[in-house]
Formats: sequence, structure tokens, C-alpha cells
Amino acid sequence: MRLLLVEDNHPLADVICRALQQSGYVIDWAQNAREADSWIAVQNYDVVLLDLGLPDTDGAEVLRRLRASGKHVPVLILSAREAVDERVRLLDLGADDYVVKPIALNELEARVRSLVRRSHGIADPVLIIGALHLDTVGHRALVGDRPLELSSRELAALEYLAVRARRIVTKEQLLQALYGWHDDVNSVNAVEKVISRLRTKLEGSEVIIRTVRGLGYSLGTDENQET
Repeated sequence: MRLLLVEDNHPLADVICRALQQSGYVIDWAQNAREADSWIAVQNYDVVLLDLGLPDTDGAEVLRRLRASGKHVPVLILSAREAVDERVRLLDLGADDYVVKPIALNELEARVRSLVRRSHGIADPVLIIGALHLDTVGHRALVGDRPLELSSRELAALEYLAVRARRIVTKEQLLQALYGWHDDVNSVNAVEKVISRLRTKLEGSEVIIRTVRGLGYSLGTDENQET
């Protein structure tokens, strides 16, 4: 999953980025509204974490421009402003959630997970596809009673596919979800290697990652489909 953090407080941004990266998220960090607009214009995000007190303009303007562009990415407001009227104003502008600083990191992660699930119409934090049980809170996956030994990148890829189960995910979408701008990767080989390792670890179960030629991948349970 790829997130955009818009926050001008460097120490706070560093803490948030480190915590979310340890949980398997890819994080882009914008330090002002101008950078945020630039990132949003070229990148697809699963959640935007948006501070209001930015140095060049109020974060509400970033939100307004984002919604005016037609993008439906979930937006989580991070703010020290506690007034109910302010929260109502931001929610009416199109924000999906609002967290008052100081921020508890475990709560922040829980709200991010909730927004990702909600944006895909999923209520349960445990994703079930056939025999696969993927715990998005505990960061673990099982096929039946067998735990899967997955790297953080493999787990992130499996979660990205599971959230979009039975839908096509392109290689470019997976690349953006799994790797940051500074990762030295080959766009084709990196994704293919992760998918290959996942397929090996899912062998013997009814769960498959199907290749849709010319389009991408789809996670499902139909063993009769071509992979």
C-alpha cells in the first residue's frame, strides 16, 4: 500500500514514516501544499495523511483541489485543531477521517487500515479468499492452519492483491504499491519475482495468482484458470 504524508513538521513526519514503513507501507512525504499537489498529480495513493498547518497554504486547500480533480483517495486529516466546527468543515469538504494531534501511532495505523478497507467495501480486518486468511492487523497470513513465511514485501503484495481479490491489478500498480522512488528496482523483474515467490508459497492450496495477459494479475481460487 502506498501512502502520501503531507506534514511540515520534520521530527513528526520522520516518526510517522518510520512507523508506517515498518508495517509494510510505502510512504511519500510532502513538506508543503505545492509538493503535495505535485505528488497527487502523478501518483495513485491508497490514503493521503494531510496536515492542515502547512507553510504555504492551509491543508484544506489541498483537500479542496484534490476533490475538485475527481480523485476519490481516502484522506485522513492530521491536525492540532480540536474544534468540532473545524472537524465538521473538513469532513464536509471531503475528508474521510480526522485525528487530533498529538497522534498515537497505533491508532493512526488502525485508522489507515480502516480507510483502506472501507475504500474497497471491506469491513473485516481478516481477509478471506478460499483457504487464505490474511490478518491485516497482525500482519500474518495462513493457508488453512499453515502459516505462510512471507517477507514484508511479499506480505504487502499479497495484501494489495487480497484487498482487490478477483479484480485485475496491473504490474505498474503493484510496483507503485511496493516500492518507493528511491528503491533501485527494475519495474518488470521486481514485481515478477515477488509474484513468483508468492505463487511458490501458495502451492498446494486452492488460492492462485492468475496472470491476465497484457493486463496484470488477479488473486482468486479458481484452479482451472490459466496462471
